[in-house]
Amino acid sequence: MNTLSPRNLIVLAGAGSLALLIGAFIFQALGYAPCAMCIWQRWPHGVAIALGAIGFFVPVFFIALLGGAAALTTAVIGVYHTGVERDWWEGPTSCTSAGDGIGGLTGGDLLATSGPKLILCDQVSWELLSLSMPSWNALFSFILAGIWLYAAWRILRA
Repeated sequence: MNTLSPRNLIVLAGAGSLALLIGAFIFQALGYAPCAMCIWQRWPHGVAIALGAIGFFVPVFFIALLGGAAALTTAVIGVYHTGVERDWWEGPTSCTSAGDGIGGLTGGDLLATSGPKLILCDQVSWELLSLSMPSWNALFSFILAGIWLYAAWRILRA
């Protein structure tokens, strides 16, 4: 990586977030609907993509630092989501099976087939090598954060 300029590192990290976000949309198109925490993980990737585009034209320390913060944010959400899926800790009651999200609903409401399907945040919908989608997002996002922060360090050294 030493031969890559800070500009190239910033673009690489932004492209990595773009690849992860495209992957999430592909899984969604294949029928793996996202839960609320899955959606939360997408927003920082969008920020990182925008920062990568800006950093292509203006590769400055602040842009690289913000990109690193965005990647770390989605990585931390991914770790939190993984913990909720694995029952390491409680998740938000609005999207877990432990919540009181059905209070006030009638039997007819519960049996209705119209409307959006409720996707629970504490259920693993897909996994590879015992890692769920939030786990893979966290892993790759930590790597992307490292690239962003390496770019920031290279800018400071220049």
